[in-house]
Amino acid sequence: MSRMIFVNLPVADLAASMAFYQALGFENNPQFTDDTAACMVWSDSIFVMLLTHEKWRTFTDRPIPPATASEVLLALSCDDRDMVDRLNEKADASGGTADINAIQDLGFMYNRSLADPDGHVWEMFWMDPTAVPADDTTGQG
Repeated sequence: MSRMIFVNLPVADLAASMAFYQALGFENNPQFTDDTAACMVWSDSIFVMLLTHEKWRTFTDRPIPPATASEVLLALSCDDRDMVDRLNEKADASGGTADINAIQDLGFMYNRSLADPDGHVWEMFWMDPTAVPADDTTGQG
């Protein structure tokens, strides 16, 4: 069995969050979705669990950060630069915020950051590892 990741995120409005992630191209898995949680699928190995605040509190007593805080920055690879741009445009049109950080274009890597309606930060990136310069000082290559 291949390894998978399940990213669990607290959300204030489950329906709005589901609509946001569906607009970005995530698919809902109804088998793991109810009125307290939704499983949103990015790929065969990447899943985002959207949890109402009440459901979230069944897993931890730690406080839920405000939408203006960044507890993590999650990065997802994209097929090309155009996909990175399209996802940021869709985020902005679907209740999120595009370009919450400066756009980064290193030639071999291109990324833009967006936030979902609850302020969770996603970095959508495209990279061509064969084009990484030999003297790369970004720490990415």
